[in-house]
Amino acid sequence: MTPLPPLDAQWLRSHPLPEPDGASDKNSRGRVLVAGGAEFVPGALRLTGEAALRAGAGKLKMATVRSAAMSLGVLVPEAAMIALPAQEDGEIAAEGADILATHLSRCDTLILGPGMSASAQTDDLVARILSAMEPPLTLVLDAAALTSARHLQSAIARQGGRVIMTPHHGEMAVLTGRDEAAIAADPAAIAREVARQFNAIVLLKANQSIVAGPGGECLLHEGGCVGLATGGSGDVLAGIVGGLAARGADPFTAAAWGCWVHGHAGRQLASRIGQIGFLAREILPLIPPALGEAARG
Repeated sequence: MTPLPPLDAQWLRSHPLPEPDGASDKNSRGRVLVAGGAEFVPGALRLTGEAALRAGAGKLKMATVRSAAMSLGVLVPEAAMIALPAQEDGEIAAEGADILATHLSRCDTLILGPGMSASAQTDDLVARILSAMEPPLTLVLDAAALTSARHLQSAIARQGGRVIMTPHHGEMAVLTGRDEAAIAADPAAIAREVARQFNAIVLLKANQSIVAGPGGECLLHEGGCVGLATGGSGDVLAGIVGGLAARGADPFTAAAWGCWVHGHAGRQLASRIGQIGFLAREILPLIPPALGEAARG
């Protein structure tokens, strides 16, 4: 088997991010909408939203259930809040899609799923949002919203390659109907297959991560660390990817840079704190210097 091209500093230098000029304002730097959370899991959006801003996006809105919206807005004063209806169990109700749809034309990237739980209501919510999307909006599907995608292949494929899917092996098992052992045995082939079937970018997360595109392009990132396998780490990664896409990076480039930056920050924390025990929120302030280091080469 031919080795995969490495996702490393050389690749990043060959695929630079768009840089804002001196006349840029917060809208031109990129507008991100993060939707997710639940009454009892409100903090995930804080991680994702702040990560998007740390990645360079200029404007942030966060949408979650009404009972959590005000406290989350205080926690992240840089963000505007959108209150959504909730189910009895505290999860976002499917009719929240109608509220979100009115905001889609005023954002560049929608990150959907952090802090949400899988359910039939979530499946309905994701389907309704996909039906309301119009180019050039980029959609990052994460967590429960990602597993809802198993029924929405055609709707995702119609988005013209502007959907980024960020599964770990367990979520990829749900998407494909395979078991995790089969995915671990050949992650690159499965990531390529899903990217082609969904006409989407796939960032298959693991200690060795795969970034695959619908045209067969594929990169291997070997720069992860075990400490990144902690609660909230994936929420941060989704925010980095979404923030880079909002800045104007194409979806494949945004996914690749996000993967590298997340791994680099994890390795720095591992060296400072320990291989395990650092927190997802400690990744956040390391995002800007990691981006700067990669850009300088």
